[in-house]
Amino acid sequence: MNALLTLVSTLVWWVLYGSIGALLCALIAWVVLRWTERCNVVFNRVYLACLLWTLLGMLLVAGVAAWEGHLHPPFRPLLASGLLRWALVVDMLVGVALVWRLTPRVDAHRVRVGSACIAVAVVMGVGFGVGTVLV
Repeated sequence: MNALLTLVSTLVWWVLYGSIGALLCALIAWVVLRWTERCNVVFNRVYLACLLWTLLGMLLVAGVAAWEGHLHPPFRPLLASGLLRWALVVDMLVGVALVWRLTPRVDAHRVRVGSACIAVAVVMGVGFGVGTVLV
């Protein structure tokens, strides 16, 4: 019973922190997509794409950290890991695919792949900037 409660608690916190991160990512991506598309995009769908992207990204980073044995601070050796860099490349490709496939414009056309790439790049750039300051 204790293991079940631990698993449920972990899933709840994973989704809670993922949705907080996804909201911040979606706000940035929404602004970038509106700017690059020169048209309004549906925020709910941007948030859905960013939520799925954030949840998958958290799983990827936690999996790499567990694989390399860096689950506790300091995290500098994890940041220098080649496996983490490849995981972040995969994460960015998945983010582009999700934003491109799930985000429509208000005129019912899908956003361009280039716009999705720029949105993901800006979100990752802001994330790296904030992460560098915090770590």
